[in-house]
Amino acid sequence: MASYAHPQHLPSPALAADRRTTSPLRHLGPNWYAAVMGTAIVASAGTALPAPVPHAAAVAVWALSALLLAALLVARAGHWLHHRDQARAHLLDPAVAPFYGCLSMALLAVGGGTLTVGAEVLGERTAVAVDLALFTAGTALGLLAAAAIPYLMVARHKVAPGTASPVWLLPVVAPMVSAAQGPLLLPYLPAGQWQEAMLLGSYAMFGLSLLATLLMLPLIFGRLVVHGPLPLALTPTLFLVLGPLGQSTTAVNSLADVAPDAIGGSYAGAFEAFAVVYGVPVLGFALLWLALALALVVRAARSGLGFSMTWWGFTFPVGTCVTGAAGLARHTGLAAYEWLATGLYVFLVAAWVVAAIGTLRGLASGRLLTAPTPAPAPAPATA
Repeated sequence: MASYAHPQHLPSPALAADRRTTSPLRHLGPNWYAAVMGTAIVASAGTALPAPVPHAAAVAVWALSALLLAALLVARAGHWLHHRDQARAHLLDPAVAPFYGCLSMALLAVGGGTLTVGAEVLGERTAVAVDLALFTAGTALGLLAAAAIPYLMVARHKVAPGTASPVWLLPVVAPMVSAAQGPLLLPYLPAGQWQEAMLLGSYAMFGLSLLATLLMLPLIFGRLVVHGPLPLALTPTLFLVLGPLGQSTTAVNSLADVAPDAIGGSYAGAFEAFAVVYGVPVLGFALLWLALALALVVRAARSGLGFSMTWWGFTFPVGTCVTGAAGLARHTGLAAYEWLATGLYVFLVAAWVVAAIGTLRGLASGRLLTAPTPAPAPAPATA
């Protein structure tokens, strides 16, 4: 299975030439940033729990995510420098291009973890500066991806009927991550216009991402109903639907926490009420989708589902549901949400361990950095 878990249909001579290329960077796609996202959320979600994980463990995982991000930024820069033809091919491939949203989310996830987890290590002033830089870069790239990737899908990609995928959500959900991370920086901004701009700007990104998600979800579910389950390797991407659901719930609850300091009291009360009125039904739907996705993953496992980088889809989206449930626990006082957040976190950690082990094994064998294997030609029809 290729690093981006999608069989490309290359002509035989091109595929042969691709396989003779020995550089491990050539097939390092943007989907690898999902490993950074999945690692960072383990640290930050652990601190959001009613009973937070040990701080030393959270710091260790956050530091690992920061090292992974640095390594991938260098490797991906090398990819663009030395393999521009492949990089352009990724942008023109409708199965790979949406993963460019992962770069934004990786920057934002590590930046948020730097402030919530790494401040005691780096010092608050340094942590704020790092988070501000990563938030600014991540938000700019996220907004670019949210506009550019749908444009490519419309104007340049050749999308066949029945190929709608949860992967399509990745670029449009990136601004939602910014909306959830903005409240972390708001208290460090000057009072007045700056704080209000961050609050309302975060809500604007919340709305942008939510409405774009609502356009995509009917296409994804319709594809499942009409054409049946996804191919085995892509089945874990069903968990990506949890991302905008959990992240939007996290965003409205985090924004409600800081609204009283940034805007008038009447608006702040409305935002707090909205956090509950919106978050409760959306998280309920997230649990319904989780049940559906789990059932389809079990079905795929019985049919021989093997490890690929799509397994990182089990991590970050679930982590957003952890932080969403923890936010609802704060604003409703219900112990049920505390237990839900804890149970989902246990699932998140188990999924992260499995994905990390599979990735290390794939790297050791070289399998994850080889050229994609073309799909077999369909069998000729028989009379």
